[in-house]
Amino acid sequence: RYSRQMKTGKDTNMLFIGVDLGTSAVKLLLMDENGKIKKTVSREYPLYFPHPGWSEQKPEDWYIQSMDGLKELLKDEKKEEVAGISFGGQMHGLVLLDENDEVIRPALLWNDGRTYEECDYLNNVIGKDKLSEYTANISFTGFTAPKILWVKNKEPENFARIKKIMLPKDYLAYRLSGVHCTDVSDASGMLLFDVKNRTWSKEMCEICSVKPEWLAKVYESYEVVGTLKKEVAEELGIPAAAKVIAGAGDNAAAAVGTGTVGDGRCNISLGTSGTIFISSRKFGVDKNNALHSFDHADGTYHLMGCMLSAASCNKWWMDEILKTKEYAKEQEGIDKLGENHVFFLPYLMGERSPHNNPNARGTFTGITMDTTREDMTQAVLEGVAFALRDSLEVAKSLGIPITRTKICGGGAKSPLWCKMIANILNLKVDKIESEEGPALGAAMLAAVGCGVYGSVEEIAEKMVKVVDTIEPDPSIAAKYDEKYAQFKQIYPALKPVFDVIK
Repeated sequence: RYSRQMKTGKDTNMLFIGVDLGTSAVKLLLMDENGKIKKTVSREYPLYFPHPGWSEQKPEDWYIQSMDGLKELLKDEKKEEVAGISFGGQMHGLVLLDENDEVIRPALLWNDGRTYEECDYLNNVIGKDKLSEYTANISFTGFTAPKILWVKNKEPENFARIKKIMLPKDYLAYRLSGVHCTDVSDASGMLLFDVKNRTWSKEMCEICSVKPEWLAKVYESYEVVGTLKKEVAEELGIPAAAKVIAGAGDNAAAAVGTGTVGDGRCNISLGTSGTIFISSRKFGVDKNNALHSFDHADGTYHLMGCMLSAASCNKWWMDEILKTKEYAKEQEGIDKLGENHVFFLPYLMGERSPHNNPNARGTFTGITMDTTREDMTQAVLEGVAFALRDSLEVAKSLGIPITRTKICGGGAKSPLWCKMIANILNLKVDKIESEEGPALGAAMLAAVGCGVYGSVEEIAEKMVKVVDTIEPDPSIAAKYDEKYAQFKQIYPALKPVFDVIK
């Protein structure tokens, strides 16, 4: 019914809320049925670092700031038209509830590094092959399962009180709906989930001493988990019949917002960190687990490569080394693409994909007496693009056909960088109209959950607009192929060095 109304161009009267529960703030977005963004609101909350390498937040802060932000979002809007709310959120965080559904301790976040001993146990005692067989992934310090083992080992009194294990956005969904739920994409990043079969892994639960009843019911990202609790609906002034939709992990939600759904779709995010996100109808795992293999919010699968330093490499080079804020000016003299003799490894904070090596470091290689300032700047930009290609090559080795990519994030504002990425990865690069990230993807999932659209692919097709495409130049792409062959040899050669210069 609603779909027909939209296609005939008549006024419609359903509103959808997308909630992006980030690490520093919650971003809330209000969207109508046609994809028009009516308003956005942000609310910050503190991060706590009780020890070096630890990173925590209080789940109550998420709820308080989300409720406050929702009231601001809906101020002066037709609250009675709100039909659904959904979520995107920081992944991997550990929220523990006791028998009264009270939070046991502050949440351990995705960027918390305390679990190196537990990761070592999972990867090397249990074994990476078994982890990959059970979950399609291996252990990283940020994942949820090693955090659970850490609580068991270091805080046994807290472990003994556990009655529910939740992820950050799912805690918010629980506070709004009263339902203990999660979705397939976010659950994929816990290392407790059988990604191929979209269900909890009995083997991993046993390994981590997790009782099955501690885990939430799993939904597809666009499925309805319930409706608002009466008291929450009254406090916000919206209908108690408003649906709560499961939502997705932040990267999967952002992929929905950029239209990276269906088979062989790709999105590159050039933010502080960098991601290459590839959607696929088929389940796949590369032999070295170089990429994360997760379930996607559209009901299919995705592969994701995460590099820890992307646009932050250029920020470091400009701010700390060149001491300038004139980013665009520094790129003006760079015009010989594919001919640079300087290479840069962008591993300023170690690296995740595809090397999974916290000891990796940034390096310049190939500097000579005639190396210029422009050559060095060019090498930094190219190094990030070459590292993204590393992950792309892994995905292509699994037979996923990729010919073009969307691009978003702060680094995507540089026309030169976009041109480099088009030629180094030999892909058409599409820039899109709206860059609202996970909050928009969450609102879109809410619209699907409320039946306004038949599928995630359908809403993405309607709402995501490409405004510019950068095509690779065959002659430049050929030069970059040769340069990439050289770049690929630098990390393996230096890996033994990184192990001794910690």
